Formats: sequence, C-alpha cells, structure tokens
Amino acid sequence: MSRVGKMPIAVPTGAEISILAHAITVKGPLGELTQSLNGLVKIANDNGSLTFEPTSEAREANAMTGTLRALVNNMVNGVTKGFEKKLNLVGVGFKAQAQGDKLNLSLGFSHPVVHPMPLGVKCETPTPTEILIKGIDRQKVGQVAAEVRAYRRPEPYKGKGVRYANEVVVLKETKKK
Repeated sequence: MSRVGKMPIAVPTGAEISILAHAITVKGPLGELTQSLNGLVKIANDNGSLTFEPTSEAREANAMTGTLRALVNNMVNGVTKGFEKKLNLVGVGFKAQAQGDKLNLSLGFSHPVVHPMPLGVKCETPTPTEILIKGIDRQKVGQVAAEVRAYRRPEPYKGKGVRYANEVVVLKETKKK
C-alpha cells in the first residue's frame, strides 16, 4: 500500500465529512467541497480520523488510495484554513489592480490584460506589484496563479515578468562580442 495512503487524516473541529456511495463532501467554516469517489478505494470515518484502504490488490487501487487521500486532505485543509498563492510583478511599469472578480494587469503590452476570476477564487493586490490569489480549492488556486503567470513569464536575461513569490529565476549572461 502507498505510504501516503496509509496515513490517516485527522478531521479538525468545525469540519463535517459525509461519505456517500459515489462522493465525499467536506463542510467547514470557509465553505464546502465535494470529490467523486473511485470504487477501488474504501474510506472509513473512525471518530474524527479518516482512513483509506484499497479494495483489491491491484496496482491501480494502491495508486488511487494515495491520490484520493491527498485530495481529501487538501479539501479538509481548504475548508478550514484555505489556500493562497502570492505572485510578484518584476519590471518597469508592471502593475496589477483587483476590481471585484477581475484582475487588471499592465504587463508592458499595448493593451491592459483583464483576467476574470472563477467562482470560489478571490484576488487581492496589497501593493501594485503583488497579487494574492486565495480560495478553498487548491487546484483552482494553483491553476489561476499559473494562468496569470503565463501572461508574461519571467524572461531569462533581465528577469522581468510575473513570478511566484518564492520562485528563483536564474539569469543568463548576455552574448559577448
């Protein structure tokens, strides 16, 4: 059995978990998330801790045990604490502004870039060169951050562009004559 799948998930106070035949739902103070279940994995709720076991000895069942355990753990963390990604804008004149459910970006193009936020994801701009993307679904938060970064990736010579807060951009040396 996978190492990740063997670890139980401790359900914090304030989170409610309901396991149905084809889906698991996690409710918490920040919201509610639902994940469809695979028939290869059996989930048991034992007094505030979730355990995952494969239903067969197949390799796919073993792999799905670890995968489903990780997804449910992210759901529990999301509805209790939430997730956030921080992006920095590096470059002269690069700035961002959050307006409701849209993010306006000035990235050196001839036109401003407007990125709509999907349902369940919010963005903030504490300073014009910082973007905070927050939400309860880890996959959506990461996907939105990747889409915003894709508008202008950090280039390797000056490092200008949109980058993650902890990202290290290795700069190349310019060509010599």
